Amino acid sequence: MLEIKIDKDKCTQCMECIEVCPEGVLELVGSWPSHVYTDKCKGCATCLNMCPEDAISVVG
Repeated sequence: MLEIKIDKDKCTQCMECIEVCPEGVLELVGSWPSHVYTDKCKGCATCLNMCPEDAISVVG
């Protein structure tokens, strides 16, 4: 299973990760894209590649 982590120190809350994910893995909770449905992640790394702040890491 893949693990997606968002570095809140780097994240500027642009929400591109949420918008580009084809599987709906990331969800906005409060003002952060902090809820991650890891069971939905297919490992496409679209969120990782689209993040302008390099705030996302995928491990697995």
